[in-house]
Parts: sequence; C-alpha cells; structure tokens
Amino acid sequence: QVQLIDSGGGTVQAGGSPRRSCIGSGWTYYSNCMAWSRQAPGKEREGVVGIYTGGGAIFYANSVKGRFTISRDSAKNTMYLQMDSLKPEDTGIYYCAAADGNGACLDGRWSAPRNFNYWGQGTQVTVSS
Repeated sequence: QVQLIDSGGGTVQAGGSPRRSCIGSGWTYYSNCMAWSRQAPGKEREGVVGIYTGGGAIFYANSVKGRFTISRDSAKNTMYLQMDSLKPEDTGIYYCAAADGNGACLDGRWSAPRNFNYWGQGTQVTVSS
C-alpha cells in the first residue's frame, strides 16, 4: 500500500518561499504520476503541479507557473514543492498525491484530484498580506 507523508506549510508572509516535502513508500509500480493539489477555503480541491516519475514530464497550473517548482529525489523517495512569490490567494490545504503508472499524467488528467488514489494528510499554508 502506497503511503504519502507530506510536511511543511504554516503561515508565511506574501512573497515568502516555503518548501513542502512528500515522502512516499510502498510503491508497487516502477513509475507513477504524482502531484501537488490544494484546496482553498470554500473551493474544490485542484491540482497545481504534476510530475511523471518515469519520464520526468512536469505540468503546472497557470496560476502557479513561474512561481512554484516541483522536484524529486528518487534516492530519498521524496517529492518537493518549492513555492516562491507566494500570494494570499495561494492560501489553502496542500496535499501530495500519487497514482500508479502514467495514466493520471496523460492528457491533462493530472489537474483533476479524482484521478489520484493515494494522498498525503495535507497541511495548511496560510499566506498573510
């Protein structure tokens, strides 16, 4: 059973640059589609960045493109989300997610949380203005 443990977050000032981490274990597929999603207050959960671990393809939502960076350290089974130039509208609960194989990374599916079946516990990121 795949398990994801994400960490980081808290309250940061606008313009801040925190980093989130997600440690995965129990993988049964050699390559997977992984993502960071967030849920803003009163809104549905949405994908903000995705990555396919097999080929390294990376996908960003327009709202975070140029400000957020996803990376992986395969030796540590850890995925990172570097968030730069944070804005108050980036406030929300951030989750790391994974799906077996590459299907969830095809044709833009990475942006839809319903395509992922493994989730971290999520942590709150609050951006103060």
